[in-house]
This record gives sequence, structure tokens and C-alpha cells, in this order.
Amino acid sequence: MTARHHEILIVGGGAAGITVAAQLRQQHEVHLDVAIIDPSDVHYYQAAFTLVGGGAYKLEDTRRSEGELIPDGVTWIKDAVTAFSPDTNSVSLADGTTVTYKYLVVCPGLQVNWAGIKGLKEYVGRYGVCSNYSPNTVEYTFEMLKSLKPGMKAVFTQAPMPIKCPGAPQKAVYLAADYLAKSGIRTHVDVRFLTATPAIFGVPFYAKELVKVAARHNIPVSYNHNLVDIDGRKRKATFAITAGEQQGQTVTLDYDMLHVTPPQSAPDFVKASPLANTAGFVDVHANSLQHTKYKNVFSLGDAAGTANSKTAAAVRKQAPVVVRNILHLINGGALEDAYDGYGACPLTTGYGKVLMAEFIYGGKPTPTLPLDPRKERLVNWWIKTDFLPRLYWDYMLKGKVSFPEHNTAYVEPAA
Repeated sequence: MTARHHEILIVGGGAAGITVAAQLRQQHEVHLDVAIIDPSDVHYYQAAFTLVGGGAYKLEDTRRSEGELIPDGVTWIKDAVTAFSPDTNSVSLADGTTVTYKYLVVCPGLQVNWAGIKGLKEYVGRYGVCSNYSPNTVEYTFEMLKSLKPGMKAVFTQAPMPIKCPGAPQKAVYLAADYLAKSGIRTHVDVRFLTATPAIFGVPFYAKELVKVAARHNIPVSYNHNLVDIDGRKRKATFAITAGEQQGQTVTLDYDMLHVTPPQSAPDFVKASPLANTAGFVDVHANSLQHTKYKNVFSLGDAAGTANSKTAAAVRKQAPVVVRNILHLINGGALEDAYDGYGACPLTTGYGKVLMAEFIYGGKPTPTLPLDPRKERLVNWWIKTDFLPRLYWDYMLKGKVSFPEHNTAYVEPAA
């Protein structure tokens, strides 16, 4: 077994890890020895996967080489973490190496549990079973959408929380309905949305509008319906009803197209570690993002045990807080409780229409633009399809920290 040491060790080379590393390299008052651990060769802009599944974006445009994104001066350890040992300030790697650190940043993202639904792992990518949650399956979504004909049935699902971008499952169904409408067959194809959650969206301010969007698209929504079994050959999907008068019962639907949101969790090596809370996520303070026990450990992004929406927009606001707080520790200063739970979900409600949901802890709406955030707008479609990808690749991952400010003083309009 070999060992190595880095002053700041970042676990995860996704949006959070690259952004934090890039921002740390911008610091000139002190030389920082920074390393990223990530086994992946390819980095994806996952926020565009819904657009790929709707035929409005090319998969190749979501993909970059991981090596090209690692900031200059940052060491890339191309391996997978198997265990954390925070009492000895070390992590173990799959190749048997031990890496020690002075400061640790944990941001490996979420784990997609394809085996969490019976039949999903076996059938995804064929027999009409598609999913926007993997680059290996997302293009099949649009293939299936294009194959729909009058008399067919399209079923869209949402797994229990937590999942990446909680609005993504309904974005898929809205784009599908709009595609069918533009094809002239919407009224002849049965499109429905079944979600394991008790509401269409977790922020009531936006949920009220999204219920209207679903109704306008003539999409029946079934709440507290959790997909548990897929029979691809028979094209049947079985749901467990988790609340209400029918709680404990199941319902089986026929389908021609089944879009599945798979269950997700923190990675197994996080869940099994001393860093995890009871839900399996890294146990950090909601505002400082510092671990509640191990003061030289921070976490952000999807694996952090914070109550914000798990989106790249959250990472944009979390990364500067983590970087500043690590520098405060290095320089003997006090930590900042500066992250307010900001998250954003550009809810694609049709081609050329996006409702820009921005909010902080407690579900308070915090729009960046001085416009009613409840309204679907063409400008938001441009932001979603053009501005945000550019912001991601050319600004956020380059470590530039001056972002548009969200309006925390926003007052909700009267109902």
C-alpha cells in the first residue's frame, strides 16, 4: 500500500469539484496544493439532458474531456474513493493507495440506483423503457418520443426524493406533450405523469403554476405513485400507492413509452462513512457547509446533507462559500454562514417556454430577473438553452465567482 498527501483534497470532479478547485487556484495570497479524485474520463453538463431527451439539444454538446477541465496546477488522481477515515485525515482508493489531507471537500454527486426498481436495469434502453438520467440512455428517450403514434400510451415517472433537479421528470413530460401537439397527434396519444411525491413540485409558490401547466397539456398527474416493477416484454409498469385511501395497493399500467426517473442516493462509500448523516449524505452545517464534527471537512453539491434543491445552480452559490471558509481556516479567521439554500430549476414547459424557479431555504422565491417568476417565458428558454451552458463551461468551471445575485428581498404577489 502506498500513501500520498495533499493540502486540499477534493473528492469528485463534477460541477462542484471542478468549480471549487478552479476558485482555489484563483487565490494568490497563498500557494495551495490542491488535488481532485475522480475516475471519469468524461464530464457531462447534465442540466441539458432533458433537452437532449426532447430533441432540442445534442448529446455531444453536453460532453467535455475531464482532463481538459482540471484546472492548471491541480493534481488529478484518476481513481475511485472506497472509504473515508476522517479521524486520520485520509481516504482510501480502489488501487490500494491512501491519500491524506489537511482539508477535505466531499462532492461526488449522486448515485443513480438502476437496480432500485425491479426490471429497470434489465430493460432500460429497450422495450420502450427510457430515461434522461444517463448519457447512455437519454437519446433513446427522443427515439421513443418520435415513435409514438395515435392510440399509443406514454407514461412518465418520478422517483421519491432526493433526485437530481426535482423538476426534471416533469420537464420530460411537458416536452413530450408539446412535441406530440406540434406533430398533430397529441389528442390521440395518452400521456400521463405519475410521481412518488405528494405534490408536483416542492415549492408551493411554483407548484400552483405547474398544476396549471399540466392541465393545459391535458396530462393527468397521479401523486404518491412510486414505480416498483417493469415488465418490458409485456410493456407493463407497476406502481405502489404510498398515501391516501389506496395506500398499500398497487396499480399496473400498459405503456408504449415509459420514461423512468430512477431512485438516487449518496454514493455507497459516502453512506458507509463516518461523514454521513442518518440519510446517508455528508453531515454539514446548512449555511457554512462545514462538517458538523470534522471541522476540516466540507461538502457541497448533490452529496451534501443540505435541504436545498440538488442543481448546478446550488453549486454556483455553494462553491464560493466553501472556498472562502477553507481560506478562513487557513488564515485563522471565522467561518461565514453565507449559503442561503439557493437553488434554481429552469422548468421547461414546452419548446420555447421555461418557468424559471429560483428559491432559497424555506421555499422562498428569489428571482434574479425583475419579472414575475411564475410566468413561462421565451427569454427563459434562451437562458436555459444558451446562456446557462455558456455560464457553466466558460465561467463557473473556470472559477469565476461574480454571478448575478438573486433577489432575497422579493415579496410574493398576492394570490
